[in-house]
Amino acid sequence: MSLLSPAFDEPGLRDYAHDWAVLDVETSGLVARRDRVLSVAVVVLGPDGEQTEEFSTLLDPGCDPGPVHVHGLTAERLRGAPAFDQVAPRIAGMLRDRVLVAHNAQFDYDFLAHEFARVGAALPVARRLCTLALNRRVDPPTEDLRLGTLAAHYGVPQVRAHDALDDTRVLAGVLRASLREAARLELPLPFVSCPPRQDPRFAPRTPKTPCAYRNPGRPEPGGPLVQGMKVAITGETLTPRAELERQAAEAGLNVMASVSRHTGALVTNDASSGSGKARRALAEGVPVLDESTFVRLLGDVRPGTPHERTRSPEAAIPSPATPPAPARSPQPVQEPAPPAAVLAGPASTAPSAPPRPAHPAAQDRPLSGRRVLVLGGTHPDAVAARGRIVELGGAAAINLSSSVTDVVLLEGGERDRRMKRITALAFPTHEAAWLDAPVITPLARQAGGPAAPRVLPRGGVIDLPQPSGSAAAVPWTVTAAWAQQTSCEIDVVAFVVDEDEQVCFDEDFVFYGAPENPGGTVRLHSDGPTEQTIGVDLAALPPAARKVVVAAAIDGSPTFGDVGAIHISSGPGPSAAPLVQATLDAATTERTLLLAELYRRGPLWRLRTVGQGYDRGLGALARSYGVDVAD
Repeated sequence: MSLLSPAFDEPGLRDYAHDWAVLDVETSGLVARRDRVLSVAVVVLGPDGEQTEEFSTLLDPGCDPGPVHVHGLTAERLRGAPAFDQVAPRIAGMLRDRVLVAHNAQFDYDFLAHEFARVGAALPVARRLCTLALNRRVDPPTEDLRLGTLAAHYGVPQVRAHDALDDTRVLAGVLRASLREAARLELPLPFVSCPPRQDPRFAPRTPKTPCAYRNPGRPEPGGPLVQGMKVAITGETLTPRAELERQAAEAGLNVMASVSRHTGALVTNDASSGSGKARRALAEGVPVLDESTFVRLLGDVRPGTPHERTRSPEAAIPSPATPPAPARSPQPVQEPAPPAAVLAGPASTAPSAPPRPAHPAAQDRPLSGRRVLVLGGTHPDAVAARGRIVELGGAAAINLSSSVTDVVLLEGGERDRRMKRITALAFPTHEAAWLDAPVITPLARQAGGPAAPRVLPRGGVIDLPQPSGSAAAVPWTVTAAWAQQTSCEIDVVAFVVDEDEQVCFDEDFVFYGAPENPGGTVRLHSDGPTEQTIGVDLAALPPAARKVVVAAAIDGSPTFGDVGAIHISSGPGPSAAPLVQATLDAATTERTLLLAELYRRGPLWRLRTVGQGYDRGLGALARSYGVDVAD
């Protein structure tokens, strides 16, 4: 099947014509550094979308095949199949000089990169395209963005789900249709440049066992140590460092790789060494213990307070003010937002959003179910217009997509590069005054379309739905998207913090250089230059993890006032339709921005949209959460 049709000539598709290697893998689990590829299929497409080659094979991973009920690949079926090193050259030849395409591409890319690394070879991929991220831009009227759903929407026949070759053929059809829709809307493709995943920074790490006790603070002078205290060690020790750390952990102490204001004690035999930890301990007033004193105190560590374990949903008795969330739609909660983490620098003076009623009357929400794109105007004017859209029950769009229902033109909006396409596709356009009393045409609802996500204001809070059955294993996702930038790059990051708003260890800072924490419970997915996702396995987080903070930082001199609105969407899993969304656009001079928080409240998890910015950079933000960041 070609990309071309009478509706699109070849020059019109030039930006969408590339050499593609469409790929799908079936795996023994979900963690690439631990689990293995069981089968792989590759379909090669030319720039015109025509298939030129295909290859598929089962693989003998030399381990348990994992969830057979999902992929159907038993140990008996895999016995006698080639090992990965036997097919790696064939796969490399098909991928070389082509764009790798997959649905949730980072998953397939990471697994393939680790398999190549195990056989001492490099994965020959410089760019990838995720059809999931591409369809989030296109935003088709489907219930979700799973491969089978998109295949049905685009008319691509699917024979055997979770069969690598059939899934790849289906994906090739979905790619062709998605490219045509992107061309219709003149959407830029969300290519991702692929780093060498064999870099040592991506080497597998042994997860640290989280401390089971709350941090009681610092010991009294001459007093005992208490379980949960954070201790760090620096310099040479008579006892091997690993052994000393093991003894401390077994005693119930939290051994840290860095020193912060929450550290209980620094262990060193040379307090004047001038090491980074010693300097930080001196600056923060952290008690310093020599090794012999520390070993003596380890013999009498006092009992600590365990982290509160959440009750099971069945045992929970919700209060009348907070009813349990329904299975499909999250429950709004009226709760004052706690103060954001304080940085050692001035916060911006971005105005807070005014409080809004929890359940406005239907007549006050004439834009409910509509998605409105604002073009032009000054930054304050655009912020006010998008705020008005939310007040009227609508969603404020930041990019053109097939779900946009209306376009509002502020001063200069008619000169926006997207206007040519908006006019050609006959999107309804309105002057700014339309938002004072919008007159609307009823939407033509398409069967099978998704339910409209709940729109949250800045500071809005919801209870997340209680997972049940297989949904318990689906990571909750928070996706941030913004308009295409040419002057800077934006990095989305996450911090897993305890009751003191501090990371338990530095590896609980998830960012581009360390895209998952050691336990694999929080992961960063780079979906393209204008979209990144944080996935959180809420059910697997340890009791010490009380909150996951999702933030964004600018790499360069521009500020979030230059970037404009950040669109937040959140839901159960990367392919599901989002249940909630928010537009955060009150930023001015900030270089870091807190986007959202996932936090425990009794047996429930809640999500809060934040929108608090700071003029300091990512390093200062990380240090405020206890991460040891070098200047």
